[in-house]
Order: sequence, then structure tokens, then C-alpha cells
Amino acid sequence: MPWFVEAAIVWRMLDWSQCTVVERVPGKVSGAWLFKGTRVPVRALFENLEGGATVEQFLEWFPGVTREQVLAVLKFAESSLSETVA
Repeated sequence: MPWFVEAAIVWRMLDWSQCTVVERVPGKVSGAWLFKGTRVPVRALFENLEGGATVEQFLEWFPGVTREQVLAVLKFAESSLSETVA
């Protein structure tokens, strides 16, 4: 199973407060973790990747999110997963 599918399964378990490119604002999108400066939930990235979308497609579909944010979230999830698996 690709690591990003595993990440989609456990993304809620991660301490997103340690990822600098996301934010949680009470009352904004029901308090979900969002890509900073947007209303796009972090979970949307994992759901789209799990559904077969590419990063390029995600960036097209969610123009407020930057490539740097996506890569930082994926790297954060990957490093967090490797810590929990080890």
C-alpha cells in the first residue's frame, strides 16, 4: 500500500499542530485542519490522492493551496508515519 494511503488512514492521529503550513481556526470549516490561509481541509489532499488524483490535479482543483504546502504536508505525514511504525 502506498504511504499516502496509509497517511489517509491515520492522518487524524497526527499532531498537525507541529506542521507549519496548516492551521485550525475555531469556527472556520468546523474547526478542521486547513492549509494555512485557505478553507481547504488537509484531509481533502489525502482523500483525493487515495482516489487516484495526482498532486498536479489537486493543485488545479484547489488553487489557493501551494505546491510547497502540499509537499510540506506530505513530508510531515511521511515522517510522522515512519516515527509511529519504527
